[in-house]
Amino acid sequence: MEYTVQKLGKLAGISTRTLRFYDEIGILKPARMNSSGYRIYGQAEVDRLQQILFYRELGVSLDQIKAMLTDPAFDRAATLLQHRQQLLARRNQLDALIANVDMTIASAEGRMAMTDKQKFEGFKKQMVDENEQKYGKEIREKYGEDAVNKSNAKLQNMTQEQYDEVTRLAKEVQDTLAEAVKQGDPASELAQRAADLHRQWLCFYWEKGKYSKEAHAGLAQMYVDDERFRAYYDANQPGAAEFLRDAIHIYTGAKQ
Repeated sequence: MEYTVQKLGKLAGISTRTLRFYDEIGILKPARMNSSGYRIYGQAEVDRLQQILFYRELGVSLDQIKAMLTDPAFDRAATLLQHRQQLLARRNQLDALIANVDMTIASAEGRMAMTDKQKFEGFKKQMVDENEQKYGKEIREKYGEDAVNKSNAKLQNMTQEQYDEVTRLAKEVQDTLAEAVKQGDPASELAQRAADLHRQWLCFYWEKGKYSKEAHAGLAQMYVDDERFRAYYDANQPGAAEFLRDAIHIYTGAKQ
């Protein structure tokens, strides 16, 4: 079946302006233009639009989507399976938060007593699930199933004080890093402070006694090599991922 831009927009629940924009940036071209100059979309374009909207729902940028869909090695069936796993992970996150809200309501109404640990279990599970969804495959390949499972378990078993501290450290790493980047010297006292704070933050996740300078340096390199990690650190300060990598390499002795 073929669709005009208006009919496809109505079918997919998006505006015709969005479809025209997708055409302009080359992410979704119509199958052809009819004699009146209207865009005509066929089944292949419908399937491609579905794929784009799946990715958009998962928060993937249009540039990333375009790169994936134009990759000759792109496997639609495998990608759909990956979509399903990511959506299930998101559903699990929501279920955990809903259960947490239900317990909080019951506690407020005096129907049950809620421990401090229970108050934050949903948030910690959400953090674990989000990390698994975004980075699980790469991290497991690099560090192994056992190490990642132990790290996740460590997060889930954090006390409220530990959870507050690791959250505070994450923000302090970002704030200190942003100031250090402005100075421009990864060997500066402030940059090395950021590297040390990053080590402290890591130790909340890594198995006790398992921190090593080599692993820390390797993780810093991954921040640069993997575009998702790079995007996280570069979001507020362009170049921050590479700067942090250099600072950590100096801190750990990987870069003399």
